[in-house]
Amino acid sequence: MTPVPHPASRGFRSPGPFELVIFDCDGVLVDSESIAIRVDQRVLADLGWELGLDEIVERFVGKSEAHFVAEIERHLGSRLDADREEEYQQWYRTAFERDLVAVDGIADALARLPLPHCVASSGTHAKMQRTLGQTGLLPQFEGRIFSASEVARGKPAPDLFLHAAGTLGAEPAGCAVVEDSVFGVQAARAAGMHVFAYGGGVTPAARLAGPGTTVFRHMGELPDLIAAGRP
Repeated sequence: MTPVPHPASRGFRSPGPFELVIFDCDGVLVDSESIAIRVDQRVLADLGWELGLDEIVERFVGKSEAHFVAEIERHLGSRLDADREEEYQQWYRTAFERDLVAVDGIADALARLPLPHCVASSGTHAKMQRTLGQTGLLPQFEGRIFSASEVARGKPAPDLFLHAAGTLGAEPAGCAVVEDSVFGVQAARAAGMHVFAYGGGVTPAARLAGPGTTVFRHMGELPDLIAAGRP
C-alpha cells in the first residue's frame, strides 16, 4: 500500500526546531529485530514457507504482527490454527526473555535528550510493556506509548505517527521520528515528519536514505543530530 502523504510533507522543511521525538520500539529502543527475524524464519519454515533472513527483513520488518499472520494465512490459503499460533508466540517470548537487551547507546541517548519523547510502534501494547520493561526503558515512556492497534492503518501509512503527535499536542512538522525500517521511514515521511533513520540494525543504511531523512549508525550520535536541527 502506498502511504498517503500528510499535507506537511509536500515540501520537506529543514530539520527542526523539534518539539517532540517519536521513537519506534523494535530495533530502535530494544534490540529485538535480529532475534525476531530468526524466530520468524523458524515459524515460516515450520509452516513450509522457506524465506531467507534478508527477504524476511524486506517483507516484514516494521510491519505489525497482524500483518505477519495475515501474510502467512494468505500464503497457506487457510487460517492459522489458534493453538499453533500460541505455540509460536511462546517461541518469541522464550527468545526475548533469553536474549533481549536495549539497543546499544539508547539509554545514554535518552538521558541526553532534552525534548519530550514517546513511542509509536507496530507492536502491541502488551509486547511493548514486556520488552521495554525487560530492558529497563519503560519508565522513560510510561503514559506515552502508542501502538498500531490504535489506528486504522499501520506503517507505511502515516496514521500512527499522526495519532501520537496529535495526542501529545505536537504539529507534524515539529516532530522528529527515530526509525530503523523502510516501512517506518516511509510512514514518517508521509506524516511530514523529519526522520532520523538508525542504520545500525538489520535494515541496510542505504535502504533508509532519502528525502527528509538523516541516516546515522550509533545511538550516541542521536542527541547531537537532533540538537543540530534546532536554532
